[in-house]
Amino acid sequence: MIELLKSDDIVNKCGGRFKLTALIQRRWLQILQGARPMVESRGLTPLEVVVKEIADGKIEMELGCTDYDYRSESGAQEFSSEPE
Repeated sequence: MIELLKSDDIVNKCGGRFKLTALIQRRWLQILQGARPMVESRGLTPLEVVVKEIADGKIEMELGCTDYDYRSESGAQEFSSEPE
């Protein structure tokens, strides 16, 4: 099952190696914390389950973009490089 990680097909399916790694890590943690596998997991390690779920198209990464103005909530002062 881990042989799937050697091909570029699964990497391209996720949009790159970094995204694939992040997806594997997140789902692997869910599995270890008790989430139910979405594929037949008999005889497979948790990592193999995650890779099979990705290869079968059962899970995919959803990236959200949140605009956040860090100054609005923290009350931070604005600083200037010009002398007063």
